[in-house]
Amino acid sequence: MKVTFTTKEYSRLLELAHLGLHVATRRFGEDEDGSAPARAAGTQRYAEIEQKLLDLATPFGCADFVDVGADGRLIFSAKLADDERGQKLIGEYNNDTFWHELVTRLADRDLAAQHTKQSLAGGGGPPLDADARLRDLEDAYWEEFEENDLTNLVLLRGGKG
Repeated sequence: MKVTFTTKEYSRLLELAHLGLHVATRRFGEDEDGSAPARAAGTQRYAEIEQKLLDLATPFGCADFVDVGADGRLIFSAKLADDERGQKLIGEYNNDTFWHELVTRLADRDLAAQHTKQSLAGGGGPPLDADARLRDLEDAYWEEFEENDLTNLVLLRGGKG
């Protein structure tokens, strides 16, 4: 199979690859020297295709998007990593992930507490409709956070405040 790209298309493909790899490896951060850390086993599967993609940057007129890392492997250049559009997309992704995780985890925690409370009380009454109750809890958290951000969030450490 032969695929052709214009320089513009290939540069966008590099942007997509950079964003995708950022998402796949983001929890690992950067090493002290600013380089990407050794990849976890789950993301190592992308290393070969990343090198192939970066190796084609020069023939496609996108050499300024690629540098050579300390280990001799090709890496995305600062020009691509510091791109304002990419940084904005990464920021929006991280923000969206934060809020969804926060709402989901708080609602899950509250639902588990409600189930425990009901069980300890002898389990009288109808069983909780877990799916509906979870949606209600999530909706309440979304409403609170959309209205007040984190202003009203209080963390009780060890239950002592």
